[in-house]
Amino acid sequence: MFHQKRSAGFTTGHGVLASMTNNEDYRVERDSLGEMRVPADAYWGAQTQRAVENFPIGDESMDGRFVAALGAVKKAAAQANHDLSLLDGDVAEAIVAAADEVIAGDHDDQFPVDVYQTGSGTSSNMNANEVIANRAAEILDAAVGDRTVHPNDHVNFGQSSNDVVPTAMHVACLGAVEADLLPALETLHDALDRRAEAYDDVVKTGRTHLQDATPVRLGQELGGYRTQIGKGIERVKRSKGDLKELALGGTAVGTGLNTHSEFPERAAEYLTMETGLDVREAENHFEAQAAHDAMGSVHGALRTVSGSLDKIANDLRLLASGPRNGLGEVDQPENQPGSSIMPGKVNPVVAEAVNQVHVRVVGNDVTVAAGASRGQLDLNLYKPVLAQTFLESTRLLANAAETFAERFVDRLEVDAAECERQVERSMALATALNPAIGYDAASKVAKQALAEGKTVREVAIAEGYLTEAEANEVLDPEQMTYRDILGTD
Repeated sequence: MFHQKRSAGFTTGHGVLASMTNNEDYRVERDSLGEMRVPADAYWGAQTQRAVENFPIGDESMDGRFVAALGAVKKAAAQANHDLSLLDGDVAEAIVAAADEVIAGDHDDQFPVDVYQTGSGTSSNMNANEVIANRAAEILDAAVGDRTVHPNDHVNFGQSSNDVVPTAMHVACLGAVEADLLPALETLHDALDRRAEAYDDVVKTGRTHLQDATPVRLGQELGGYRTQIGKGIERVKRSKGDLKELALGGTAVGTGLNTHSEFPERAAEYLTMETGLDVREAENHFEAQAAHDAMGSVHGALRTVSGSLDKIANDLRLLASGPRNGLGEVDQPENQPGSSIMPGKVNPVVAEAVNQVHVRVVGNDVTVAAGASRGQLDLNLYKPVLAQTFLESTRLLANAAETFAERFVDRLEVDAAECERQVERSMALATALNPAIGYDAASKVAKQALAEGKTVREVAIAEGYLTEAEANEVLDPEQMTYRDILGTD
């Protein structure tokens, strides 16, 4: 399965040019613009080499998932074209075999084209066409570069970069969401659930506006985080359905010129079998190629769930602040020494990593939103950067969620004694006095307690508002964490 995690990028063409130092280091291939020197041991051809030389920009090639998705698209296309008697059996079989190697990652080093290339991703499509064609020729005992298997006439038959690349984008991004991100979020959800259950009997001070509020149970706070992640999972699941529509079959502008009418559906079926993703032909090929609203929508869900991780990480950092001069209600895991100068200091390093992932995802969301909205007429020309940025966000979020769950949330401990001490000192306990002595009297008790450094309980008893027995009943912190404190008939 090509769902396996792959590296983010590979060596780009910067080193490729430098390596061709003499005639023994290259071979000559041709395209419509003429001859090109290509590294002798490369499976790519002239068009890829032109792209390597034209785009020495980002020093980053396309994400491994995208490369694998290109391989899956080429495999499905060959299978569909063979079914339709448009591709000879031996050529089709060789293309399928070569594409399988691309899907498996065997030729990741053969995809050197920079992310910042032509906006249609034509260079990456031709990179795949040339690598698969040359490897397929080799499988057929022909020479690399002799066009026994042609990159355009065979591997790219019935296709265009304009429908292949958005198809690969959807396949790669949907696969990353389903195989990596959602399971990672489930891991975090389950970790929060375990901690919520373990600490449901620990009563602590609630806080609003960063000021003391009425008591809560730690399990309730953690349960809120668990639900927040659960809702995030559902948002991602709802939005990802748009990625199941594939542009393949629209060719250059969406009309399907030079493509068999049965090709899109057949190819989508083969892609479903290959990837395990329930993909289908796009409802409208013009929309699928000219706009990438689906990418923007799903990444918006990723940004939202990233914000959830950020909020939870920040809250747990606050609860673990100290250990003596902060809130100190939660004991954070000791993952590593926190300072090169302060002995014994331990910092919430994993939570801070989650915070940094969030700001990166927010930045990526700006890139995706901008790129997705800027198609001109019949084609969106931000495809490579959209794919790369989306896949980076997915990878970062998946890794952050798993790491946060396993190296922070699952290792959290609680200082129950400190929680109890802080609850007893809280001015917000006066809220429970309202039904017993009224708001004005309760306010007076709270202010006096604060001024005299006493507890609300002590002042309420001393001033005669409540007996000790009444105070113990009214000012029971645990009971304040339940809805029916006033009782029901």
